[in-house]
Amino acid sequence: MSQSLAKMIDHTQLKPETSKEKIEQICQEAKDHHFASVCINPHWVTYCQELLKDSDVKVCTVIGFPLGATTTETKAFETRQAIENGADEIDMVINVGELKSGNHDYVKADIEAVVREAENKALVKVIIETSLLEEEEKVKACELAKLAGAGFVKTSTGFSGGGATVEDISLMRKTVGPNIGVKASGGVRDFEGAQAVVDAGATRIGASAGVAILKGEQGHSDY
Repeated sequence: MSQSLAKMIDHTQLKPETSKEKIEQICQEAKDHHFASVCINPHWVTYCQELLKDSDVKVCTVIGFPLGATTTETKAFETRQAIENGADEIDMVINVGELKSGNHDYVKADIEAVVREAENKALVKVIIETSLLEEEEKVKACELAKLAGAGFVKTSTGFSGGGATVEDISLMRKTVGPNIGVKASGGVRDFEGAQAVVDAGATRIGASAGVAILKGEQGHSDY
């Protein structure tokens, strides 16, 4: 098992039917494997913080999820509350409709509002929802996230079809340069898939299959 790969994984459980028992399970798995974080809906932040307080696993939550179409003020409030409840990382969804309308100032300001609430408190990752965007829109979304001061760009929510592709990760890495993180989320289910997105430039992987990814790594000496 590679510690470096484990520390790239956000162990994710965002389904609406997620139970308390499932939250306990993913937190225990995250502790056992030393994942980077658990990524859960805001309702579970306080409980996860309690379960993980004596571990090296961070608590990541989602804002404006999954559509990105809540108001900027709502996203800012969600962010502030999540951090007060113990969130270490914030994965926010851009307003995809405004991006596709060409309203780039709005999209940038929307991201900035979350970054401002999280400043010096939590890492912000910006979900651009690649499956809904044309290539030039993906580039613009990454540029706006960088200008707004985000720490990461992220491919997908997993709720709009599609997911992380090697091509999108490569494009996102090329756009943001070497100093911002790129998170591959959606569709990474095994070691080979994880290796492919890392080779393309991903520095974090959002997956519900984190344990399976690490199990598949066993026997691979070329990673």
